[in-house]
Amino acid sequence: MRILFLGDVIGRPGRDAVLSHLPGLIARWRLDLVVVNGENSAGGFGITEAIYEDFIAAGADAVTLGNHAFDQREALVFIERVDRLVRPANYPAGTPGKGSILVTAKNGARVLVANVMGRTFMDPLDDPFAALDRCLGGAELGLHMDAVVVDFHAETTSEKQAFGHYCDGRATLVVGTHTHVPTADHRILGGGTAFMTDVGMCGCYDGVIGMDKEEPLRRFTRKIGSARFEPASGPAGLSGLAVESCDRTGLALKVAPVRIGGHLSEARPDFWEG
Repeated sequence: MRILFLGDVIGRPGRDAVLSHLPGLIARWRLDLVVVNGENSAGGFGITEAIYEDFIAAGADAVTLGNHAFDQREALVFIERVDRLVRPANYPAGTPGKGSILVTAKNGARVLVANVMGRTFMDPLDDPFAALDRCLGGAELGLHMDAVVVDFHAETTSEKQAFGHYCDGRATLVVGTHTHVPTADHRILGGGTAFMTDVGMCGCYDGVIGMDKEEPLRRFTRKIGSARFEPASGPAGLSGLAVESCDRTGLALKVAPVRIGGHLSEARPDFWEG
């Protein structure tokens, strides 16, 4: 099974990069499943229903969120009626939406997509490790599901790596999101789970984590904000993770970073590019 996960989409530049590249990548790489983190896709803060629908139309099979899940107030309503939008599973009981969903991949495979948020330097939500256990609900990878994709939206590398090891052998891939900068530790863990501490973002890297650099610089140097954050408007690229999994076990066989366009050096999965 061929899976592509794309990191946090930042504003219109990130959306344009995803919408322009994704349909071609699905065809070229014969992708079976695409998951996109869309929590920053509406001006850098939250997601709208129209943007969600654009991602689905471009070929995304699921859209995950994070700490900005409900910054656009309409998300509180439309998240209840769409079937492929996932907010962090460890939000309190009664929060609109779902923390995990079952989707049918393009090849007909059964895939669980879960979204969980860390607690270190983040909102004090419920225990993310216990939330993951609830998402799995005793279902076994390779028996009840063909693949399990987990988006762990967290701040610190230590919490992300601990979470990856906690999921090892129970998920096809665990990817870290939220910090917007791709790490160089993509690998397959000992139990067969593909992992990357942070997959980076889809947006413009000539800024500060996807935002125009002037306002963050003012706040760091003067300690006083003078304007709202706006997405950086330069050339945007895609950042993500490519995973090929075993159809029998659901565990990862191959993993590679994806960086296309924008300011970062390009990276493509050579096992699909041949």
